[in-house]
Amino acid sequence: MQKYVCDACGYVYDPAKGDPDNGVQPGTPFEKVPEDWVCPECGLGKDQFSKQA
Repeated sequence: MQKYVCDACGYVYDPAKGDPDNGVQPGTPFEKVPEDWVCPECGLGKDQFSKQA
């Protein structure tokens, strides 16, 4: 599964780990993360993430 990185702070969303502290279970691809989810590091929205190279 593709990892995504926050354009502002560099936080990497890893689908294998998810973000369980914020309601995203491990194994959740980025495309299935809720639209209202925000970066746990800086608070920016999902639209501020890019595919990791």
